[in-house]
Amino acid sequence: MATDGSGGWNGVRVDAVARWFTELHGWRRHAVAAGLGTFATLALPPVYLFPLLYVAFAGLVWMLPAGLRRRTAFFTGWWFGMGYFVASLYWIGFAPITYSFDLIWVLPFAAIGLPIFLAVYHGLATMLASLWGDGHLRRALMLALAWGATEWLRGKMFTGFPWNLAGYGWLGSDALAQSASVFGMYGVTLLAVTAAALAAGVAGGSPRRRWLSLGLAVAIPAATWAGGMVRIAGAPALDDQMVPDVGLRLVQANIPQREKWDRRLIRRNFDLQMSLSIVDRPDWVTHVVWPETAATIDLTNNAEVREAVASIVPEGGLLLTGTPRRARAPDRIWNAMVALDGSGNITAGFDKFHLVPFGEYMPFREILPFDKITPGALDFSPGPGPKTLDLAGLPPVSPLICYEAIFPGETVDAARRPGWLLNLTNDAWYGDTAGPHQHLAIARARAIEEGMPLVRSANTGISAVFDSYGREIVRIGLSEQGIVDTGLPRAAADVPLYGRFGDYAHLFLMAIVFLSLLRVPSN
Repeated sequence: MATDGSGGWNGVRVDAVARWFTELHGWRRHAVAAGLGTFATLALPPVYLFPLLYVAFAGLVWMLPAGLRRRTAFFTGWWFGMGYFVASLYWIGFAPITYSFDLIWVLPFAAIGLPIFLAVYHGLATMLASLWGDGHLRRALMLALAWGATEWLRGKMFTGFPWNLAGYGWLGSDALAQSASVFGMYGVTLLAVTAAALAAGVAGGSPRRRWLSLGLAVAIPAATWAGGMVRIAGAPALDDQMVPDVGLRLVQANIPQREKWDRRLIRRNFDLQMSLSIVDRPDWVTHVVWPETAATIDLTNNAEVREAVASIVPEGGLLLTGTPRRARAPDRIWNAMVALDGSGNITAGFDKFHLVPFGEYMPFREILPFDKITPGALDFSPGPGPKTLDLAGLPPVSPLICYEAIFPGETVDAARRPGWLLNLTNDAWYGDTAGPHQHLAIARARAIEEGMPLVRSANTGISAVFDSYGREIVRIGLSEQGIVDTGLPRAAADVPLYGRFGDYAHLFLMAIVFLSLLRVPSN
């Protein structure tokens, strides 16, 4: 690769391209920033074209020259975020109209309102990146540092919503995905954004600096991939890592959301799930798993229904199912999971602790003029937090209901680590969109981070089992009705670094990027 006097590399006038981005103003700057954000979403599941992050973040760095006004820098990132979140979270708009088109007026608030808020984090990142020094290389490192900080805040503040972190683009490669076991997905995001932003350094500066930027942009994912390949090579074969004497049947009934809570169809829905639980079931299946609120009747307060459902429980085993749980005086309701034995007794339970705003409860209920979009006027109450359950015939388990699986470092009780993760969910709200695919990939990342298998049972969405390295063992596809019988993989022999130290690993990476920034001289 050679340079020429016009600033071109290999015939591509990268300096001219960089200047074009830098000199954008007004609506053109906003439109291009939004376009870059939209382009970046093609790196996310289910597409996984992660090299496109290089185009998006290099362009974003070029749009942040030294001396840029803070307001302009903020809105450059904000428009990038709008493109990113509108394009990747469009499917959220399907939820309000699931039950009635009378709520179609909510659609733009769901599809646009949330991105308006989330884009603020990206605006803060670009504003911070514009404050330090000159030169594309320095600004690239500063953007990566600011991005790593603001994305962590996005996952923590206002109940948190760390959906579609840029690092999920690396999960398209099993080898790259292993970096989550060391740094967690906040750290993987920092790695991915750092590598992508460094590509901006191929424009401007000395040839040495250009080569350094290009080399680092390639070396970061290459070294990560190599480390991941080594980790996978040391992993046991899938057939050699199953827990003995445990067989699971996952049931995906694929009941349309509009029919799920219809009182006239409760018996039909129960019968469907019960028949799927026993049809052609081999003798080695010991436990049956139903998804989130598969039992739409509160099993904890209905012995008659429990007795009927218990007929499908394997001898000596359990049915693990989602169910609403209600208490009176005061009137409260929980999104729960229970373990039911063959006698109809509930042997263990778990209450969802990370609730979905507007779906399971209404924030600011006193001032907002509408109700939550799910059935029932009563808000769900949160459970106490991650919990390790002891269940007959199974290793200790940490249940996660629906989107509880999206929070890195918040899926297990650190005081008593479980042997596996159980994710009960229902993505029927979102149809055949990118949402269920994103949700599956995000849940898979928790298995890699914690070094333990994840069993995912969805009403629909995608039911699947991943081992402790995130390798897929079985699945039932989106919008399919079906069953799958599978063993339960063992947890990894050693707890991964992220499982031990959590987000301190991300903080360590942030420190490395900061020290690197200090060592880069100004142009």
